[in-house]
Amino acid sequence: MTKRNVSFVVWGVALLLLAETWAQSPRKKLTPPKPPKGQCCDEVRSLKVQVANLTSILEELSRKQETDLRNVVRQIMDLDQQNRQQEARVTEAESRYSEINNRVEIMQLQNLQSVTQTSSDAIYDCASLSSRNYKISGVYKLPKDELLGTPELSVFCDMETNGGGWTLIQRRKIGLLSFNRDWKNYKSGFGSIRGDFWLGNDHIVRLTRQPTVLRIEMEDWEGQTRYAEYSLFNMANELNSYKLFIANYSGNAGDSLRYHNTTNFSTINRDNDKCVDDCAALRKGGYWYNCCTDSNLNGMFYRYGEHTKKTDGITWYAWHGPNYSLKKVEMKIRPASFHP
Repeated sequence: MTKRNVSFVVWGVALLLLAETWAQSPRKKLTPPKPPKGQCCDEVRSLKVQVANLTSILEELSRKQETDLRNVVRQIMDLDQQNRQQEARVTEAESRYSEINNRVEIMQLQNLQSVTQTSSDAIYDCASLSSRNYKISGVYKLPKDELLGTPELSVFCDMETNGGGWTLIQRRKIGLLSFNRDWKNYKSGFGSIRGDFWLGNDHIVRLTRQPTVLRIEMEDWEGQTRYAEYSLFNMANELNSYKLFIANYSGNAGDSLRYHNTTNFSTINRDNDKCVDDCAALRKGGYWYNCCTDSNLNGMFYRYGEHTKKTDGITWYAWHGPNYSLKKVEMKIRPASFHP
C-alpha cells in the first residue's frame, strides 16, 4: 500500500513538470504559404505593361482630339473667309448693277429732255395744270411771273400721288449729283429736273405765296416706303434767310422736320444754324439746320453697303435714325386749297 502511493506521487510530479515545460516553450505562428518568387515578378511586370498600354492609348487619343480640333477650327476659318468673299462679290455685283442702272436712267433722262410738255394755262404751279385736266406726270413749263419778275420755270409735276397736282421741289434717287453746294446754287437751283435736283429757293418762295402743303416721300434700301405730310408749309424770302415754317404733320414716317421749324437755311458758305458747330459743313448739304439735325434730306448720297456708317447721309431720324442714308427722297408741294 505504501509503495503504490509513492508511485502515484512520482507520476504526478512528472506530469506537472512536462506541463510547465510545454507552457514556457514559444508557439510557432501559422503563416500563409509564400507564392513562388517568379510568379510575383510576372504579375508586376504584366501590370506595368497594361499601364504603359493605357498611357499610350490616352496620348494617342489626346493627339487625335487635338488634330480634330485644329481641323474644325481651320474649316470654320475657311468657311468664314468664303462667306466674306461671297458677301464681297454680292456687294460688288449690287454696286455694279446700281451703277449700270444709274447710267441707264441718265441716258433715259437725256432722251426724254426733247419731249418736255408746255402749257400757257400753267399760271401758278402743277395744281393749276391738274385743274385744267393735265393728268400726265412729267415736265411742264410755268410762264414767267411779271409781278415777281421771275423767268419761265421748268417743273416736274406728279399728277398721280394722292390726287396729283404736286410740284416737285427736290429729288434724290440717282446719287451722282452733289448737294454740298453754296448759297448761290441753292438760291437758283441745280440738277436735272428729271433726275436729282433742287428746284431753287427763290422758285420755292414763288410757289408758296399761298397756303401750301408739303409732302415728303422716302424709300430705304430694303424697298420700304414712308411719307410725311405737313398741311402748312412756307418759306421766307432771301432777306429772311429762307426761314422754314411748317405745321400739322401726318403720315407714317414720323415727324423729323418739326425740329427744323423756324430755322434759317444754311449752306457751306452761309452758316445760319442755331448751333456753335457749322452744321452745313458737318452734314455736307444745304438745309434748315437747327443744332444740327433730325433730318438731312440734302445730305450725302451713300450707296448700299455704305449707307449705315455716317451721320451726314440722307437721313430721317424718326424712321431709320441718324446713321441710315435713304435710297430715294422726293419733296413736293401743292396749294392747301387744291381738290383733286
